[in-house]
Amino acid sequence: MPTVADQLVTVLRQAGVRRIYGVVGDSLNPVVDAIRRSDGAIEWVHVHNEEAGAFAAAAEAQVTGQLAVCAGSCGPGNTHLVQGLYDAQRSGAPVLALASHIPASQIGTGFFQETHPELLFRDLAQWCEMLSQPEQMPRMARTAVQHAIAGPGVSVLVVPGDIADKSASNPVGRSAVSASTGVLSPAPDAVAALAEKINAASKVALFCGAGVRGSHAAVMRLAATVQAPVGHTLRGKEWIQFDNPYDVGMIGLLGYGACYDAVHDADLVVLLGTDFPYDSFLPGARTVQIDRDASRLGRRTPLELAVHGDVGATLEALQPLLRQKRDQKFLETMLRKHEKTLSGVVDAYTKDVDHHVPIHPEYAASILDTVAADDAVLTVDTGMNNVWAARYLTPNGRRRIIGSFTHGTMANALPHAIGAAFADRERQVVSLSGDGGLSMLLGELITVVQHGLGVKTIVFNNASLGMVRLEMLVDGMPAYGTDHPQVDFAAIARGVGMPSWRVTSPTDLEGVLREALGTPGPALVDVVTDPNALSVPSHFTFGQVKGFALAAGKTVLAGGVGSMLDLARSNLRNIPRP
Repeated sequence: MPTVADQLVTVLRQAGVRRIYGVVGDSLNPVVDAIRRSDGAIEWVHVHNEEAGAFAAAAEAQVTGQLAVCAGSCGPGNTHLVQGLYDAQRSGAPVLALASHIPASQIGTGFFQETHPELLFRDLAQWCEMLSQPEQMPRMARTAVQHAIAGPGVSVLVVPGDIADKSASNPVGRSAVSASTGVLSPAPDAVAALAEKINAASKVALFCGAGVRGSHAAVMRLAATVQAPVGHTLRGKEWIQFDNPYDVGMIGLLGYGACYDAVHDADLVVLLGTDFPYDSFLPGARTVQIDRDASRLGRRTPLELAVHGDVGATLEALQPLLRQKRDQKFLETMLRKHEKTLSGVVDAYTKDVDHHVPIHPEYAASILDTVAADDAVLTVDTGMNNVWAARYLTPNGRRRIIGSFTHGTMANALPHAIGAAFADRERQVVSLSGDGGLSMLLGELITVVQHGLGVKTIVFNNASLGMVRLEMLVDGMPAYGTDHPQVDFAAIARGVGMPSWRVTSPTDLEGVLREALGTPGPALVDVVTDPNALSVPSHFTFGQVKGFALAAGKTVLAGGVGSMLDLARSNLRNIPRP
């Protein structure tokens, strides 16, 4: 007789789920045993912290676009899931979390490890319900699956261990699951109003987020029609910066180039599929927005017009209504400013950099960008690694760049890499790990070795929480509590059976990276980098500069962006003519 747990596993199999990330234990055991008895149809992936399991599921979902699943046992197992699930929800990753619970008869008695998961996960999940009797299966499992896919985002199914072990009451049957969302077309009157505003503006700037995914050609066509510079967020970078002759970089705390000037000098700013949170970098006026999520329209900045629809569908409807603009003065000015801004800071990180010890992290990132595969998945830790990724990793339409870009939690890169590697074992997966982030979930190096994953972990090891150090310096505070003794992560990796290298000389760096990336299976490169290599936004206030100067003295403010300068110069030489 099948159990409720058997039915759950069957529903997940029918939904295309191939694995579940988690840590076994007590209340979760009936589900894990059902997985064991599924004859390999679903794989149980043993991670070393449930938080890492949630991150891994989030990355798998982002790489494949399909549902991914993680699980936690009652009490602490559930609470460990929280960080990774917040990241998944805010990244729009379709993830189902199985939160097992104490015996149903003990709920509300203060039983051992008792929490209230249906309350715990309510803030981070778009759907969270508890299975309280066998008769609710399999419908409840299918409801959980569909909510995760529909968001896309996180749904949580709470399952008391004793309920999971009971005999099933209903046949499991089959039911179709919608694995993709439809195209959301905008209202015709909104498109007409948008066309009127764009046609009337003499200087238009486009600012793109992750919502432009799949719409690169349409955005380029729009930019060519209205002679618009194109800026982007960090999440939008991988979808819009490649093959983009109108590129003017990013704004925000990680920003560079002329994007800030472009959106502030424009007569009209068009926000395309972005929920960019730092409103102080936006002009706060002369703005229109296109987004498929109506709740995001206008929540970051006042709008002259809000258009509810997919970016691609909206631009397709908009294009026939636009007049070709001939005046390229604004576009040329911004492209020249972009190139000049990048050129003006290059010496700060290129002069004698191949002999500088400790190694400049900018140099390490630029070399990694050169040697990484064209279709690599690069996962990025929060902190200064986000800066190096924003400024040195070059998108090409095939690479993926994944990080905790909206939740901003530490320690995401390695577990994200685990999920990406499980999604495609043949694809190169590289984790850009900070020493602070890696040390928080260091046990996941064991996970990589245990499952034979080809994850290459590149540690930017400056013995410091670099971004926090920068935050303190900008506020005029001496850095305090940010540094720790130097750690040999290569030795730790060897201790868990992983090939590893420790690099202290920049002349050795490229050769070691090539060797590590070419090594079958897992590998780790510990790059000892300069803790004083800090970077500031392309636009900042006098107060921030004053505070930084008071605290940092002669610290160099490096805003260089590696190969981005080459792109800027190429775009400037080859300005597209209407």
